[in-house]
Amino acid sequence: MNSKNERRRSVAPPVDEETPLLHSQHVKKTPLPWFQLSIVLLLQLTEPLTSQVISPFAPQLIRDLGINESQVGYYVGLMQSLFYLTMAMTVLHWSRISDSVGRKPVILTGLFGLSLSMYCFGLSRTFWGLVLSRCLNGALNGNIGVMKSMMAEISDTTNIARVYAYMPIAWSTGGTLGPIIGGSLSRPAEQFPRLFGNNEFLKKYPYFLPCAVPATFSVLAWVVTFFFLKETVASPVPLSRFLRLRKDKADLAMPDATGPQEATPSPTPPGQIDTATAEKPLPLRLLLTPRVIIAAGNYASLSLVDIAFRAVQPLFMSTPIKLGGLGLPPSTIGNLLSIFGILTGIFQVFFFAKIHDRWGSKTVFTAGMTFAFPMFILFPIISHLAKSQGLSTTVWALVVIQIVISVGLNLSFGAIFIFISAASPNRASLGATNGLSQMTVSVMRAIGPAAANSMFSLSIEKNYLGGYLVYYVLVAVVGVSIFVASRLPRL
Repeated sequence: MNSKNERRRSVAPPVDEETPLLHSQHVKKTPLPWFQLSIVLLLQLTEPLTSQVISPFAPQLIRDLGINESQVGYYVGLMQSLFYLTMAMTVLHWSRISDSVGRKPVILTGLFGLSLSMYCFGLSRTFWGLVLSRCLNGALNGNIGVMKSMMAEISDTTNIARVYAYMPIAWSTGGTLGPIIGGSLSRPAEQFPRLFGNNEFLKKYPYFLPCAVPATFSVLAWVVTFFFLKETVASPVPLSRFLRLRKDKADLAMPDATGPQEATPSPTPPGQIDTATAEKPLPLRLLLTPRVIIAAGNYASLSLVDIAFRAVQPLFMSTPIKLGGLGLPPSTIGNLLSIFGILTGIFQVFFFAKIHDRWGSKTVFTAGMTFAFPMFILFPIISHLAKSQGLSTTVWALVVIQIVISVGLNLSFGAIFIFISAASPNRASLGATNGLSQMTVSVMRAIGPAAANSMFSLSIEKNYLGGYLVYYVLVAVVGVSIFVASRLPRL
């Protein structure tokens, strides 16, 4: 029986970009490593918490700097985009380092960067101070790709869908708590005069308190990581030796020189040599397979659609009704954004794995993308009704419906993470594969907020298509993204 199984595994059919990456088999599912999974989910909470906490008050923060109302979108988008631009320049670097020295040292560095940058953001009183703080966050933080690699490494093909179903718990919790913290704790001297009315520090730095909460949480996460997180890289290079190798160019070039020879199908000594080389990180050029390129491209297009919506949504909510928005205060915006986080967490935990097992990754990914059509179409409808009716019951109902519909888009994230993990050429290159994918995503997220928010401001300023040009453009982007999704393999 064992020999038959070995023959089935050893004789693999030819593969291309249309070949299924994962095969459905009725096998017993491996139990999840709950303790380590819980720690990774806790660490992932730091990411959305630090990014979403500024969403409710970012437009008002820019206004407080003296920026004209019609220019607020440009500056908010620029601030968000520069964060992702610096991340795009460093995330692959951090991910490849994690393949060598291990995931844990890189995660510790990223948590330090998150904490430091958020404290600095809260203390910034100029636009360029805000930009430098966000750039510091992006440059030091390569944790997103690294933690995805850890989740793949603590799972296998029998339970990976369940693992990625739990992944949105962290993002939805951060997406829930972040806006609430940002909206309720910003300008505390005004919101809570009895508690903070006499606090001169918080009057001078009205946005420090909401930034200090995720910054302090990142410090606690650093402590948990240092003492309890287990390394998932099989044989990590000691950090001291890695730093010496970086200085010694000859030694550093050795893995790159041998990489192609190990990966090619040319004859090699049998036995242990093949096993050893299979567990070495591959050079970057060998990662650029059709599987990886297609998966990374779809992740990038999905992220562009998602970040454009997340960038426009709070700006739309804060813009005065007469200019095409809803004119809501940061506290209300925070509460509305938190609804999305709650719904996403519930839906993903209880339904994603079942939906994925029933319909497959490609169908789930494409279906999730189609939810973006009504998401964007509802913006001009809500704006038109708000101008004619004010904040009526109908307007509020459509706002809630839009938030509920946006939950469907997150189905695509769980599916694409499975594609990326399955596309990695070998297990030792999982970090680099995730880093490469995250780099393309960071480029899209650098483009998305600036482009979407600038288009939003331009549409209002020039009254293009009644001020609604931005939404027509974003609907077209969704159409292109669904076409790109057709290139995914069948799962």
